[in-house]
Amino acid sequence: MSGPVMAQEKEGEAKGNAYCVNIADAAADARYALQKEALAKMEKELEGRLKILEAKRAEYEEWLRRRNEVLQKADETIVSIYSRMRPDAAALQLTNMDEEIAAAIVAKLNPRSASAVLNEMEPARAAQLANIITDAPKRVASNGRKE
Repeated sequence: MSGPVMAQEKEGEAKGNAYCVNIADAAADARYALQKEALAKMEKELEGRLKILEAKRAEYEEWLRRRNEVLQKADETIVSIYSRMRPDAAALQLTNMDEEIAAAIVAKLNPRSASAVLNEMEPARAAQLANIITDAPKRVASNGRKE
């Protein structure tokens, strides 16, 4: 190659190198800004997930509190009385009792006595008490409220 062409190439290469050196700080700043933006987005997503987790934890604590409340409503004396009754008589009395107290009593009976009592009840009432005992989720009605 001739001298003038080679000089032009070297001049172009020098300009290219100077350009790269001049924009290096700007490129690093742009990368930093993109990384910062990505981190902020991830942090916001994490905060959202933490809120959901906290809400679930509160929901489970409330469920546990209600469950313990229901079970405490039936003390050992009353449970002992119902466990000695005939299943048909116990079922009749439990049917006319507050549903949470009835469910607590049935839950504290031994499984054999509880099944005999539930067997003597109307199926709808027995299912209602079983749902309370297991704390089955309430169905959501068409108006958006729990039934």
